[in-house]
Amino acid sequence: MRFFVGLDWASAAHAVCLIDLRGRIRWQASVPHSADGLAALVRRLRRWRQRGPFAIALERPSGLLVDTLVQAGFDVVPIHPNVVKATRPRYSAAGGKSDPGDAFLLADLLRTDGHRFRPLQPPSDDTRALRTLVRGRDDLVAQRVALANQLRALLERVWPGAARLFADVDSPIALAFLARYPTAHSAARLGEKRLAHFLLQHAYCGRRSPRDLLARLHAAPPSQLGDTEAEAAGDLVRSLVAILTPLVAQIQQLAAAIAAALQHHPDAPVVQTLPRSGTINAAQILAELGDDRRRFVSADHLAAEAGVVPVTHASGKHHGVTFRWACNKRLRAALTTFANNSRHASAWAAAVYQRALGRGCDHPHAIRILARAWVRVLWRCWQNRTAYDLSRHGAAAALAAA
Repeated sequence: MRFFVGLDWASAAHAVCLIDLRGRIRWQASVPHSADGLAALVRRLRRWRQRGPFAIALERPSGLLVDTLVQAGFDVVPIHPNVVKATRPRYSAAGGKSDPGDAFLLADLLRTDGHRFRPLQPPSDDTRALRTLVRGRDDLVAQRVALANQLRALLERVWPGAARLFADVDSPIALAFLARYPTAHSAARLGEKRLAHFLLQHAYCGRRSPRDLLARLHAAPPSQLGDTEAEAAGDLVRSLVAILTPLVAQIQQLAAAIAAALQHHPDAPVVQTLPRSGTINAAQILAELGDDRRRFVSADHLAAEAGVVPVTHASGKHHGVTFRWACNKRLRAALTTFANNSRHASAWAAAVYQRALGRGCDHPHAIRILARAWVRVLWRCWQNRTAYDLSRHGAAAALAAA
């Protein structure tokens, strides 16, 4: 006899439901999210497996619960939440929802439509390590950008000159300057000689001379703050600088760790040979691609998963094309970043981008079109485990020869 298991994930307790081929509930329970609870779940599922094979349906493809089930040897089938949401009216006309009901829905959906879903293939340890580093860095970068925007907005109000002194307000030299001179009053006696000594101490690249920097500092409009408010603003500037300084340093350390992990990944040559893929961007692409070659059945499948192709709604005389919201957003960000960089190093990529602009597309749309074109190349290289070769890329080679 064959069974089907649905598991509704939650932070405190997981609802689990096991049904047979006729859809009858054979076991239903709530499992606490603890060491003992997960161990009891694995033991109970192993006893049921002695009676017949089964697969486990969940709404998420990763997490501690998924890792526990995969490590125990069970077949895990991730089902997108949008699919579950669209299926719910089949079971309740009133629109009711509960955790045990969702567990049964997942199990029954696996029973009736299981042939439409692929079991989860866990990635290799190298890919998992790379994904952990990349996603962690991306999250920290998002926090850095938010804090830098907050700092820049504060400086534009209380000290506009400091906000425009250096190219990036969260660069190490800018943070060091703000730590030393958090307010306009603290920099009142700052002269060209003192600024030159400061820049030398912090290994400034020397793109602008101290005289130019001072001129930029003094050209900004002065703030209209009272002494008390200026002192309070200085305290806030110091606080933001104190948070951003170690955050920027940790992001740099993570970038170095990603570069080291990428060197040991077997698929690194496949992506790094693409024009302007770099190190961090190549790691982002590999972290989301994984190493299961059967995951994407075609380049079109990969493009849809990456969200670089639109969604078509066609019925009768109606035909509409809309932006694809349901996708792997991290993969889309990685591929569009690569596409945007590649047009500066590949004549073919630049031509694809320019043709899209010529058809009236804006920049983000043109970049997605270019990313879709690169997906065909990436998918073939990834499937064959071969590095990108310009001579084998017919359109790019012909343009380069011309």
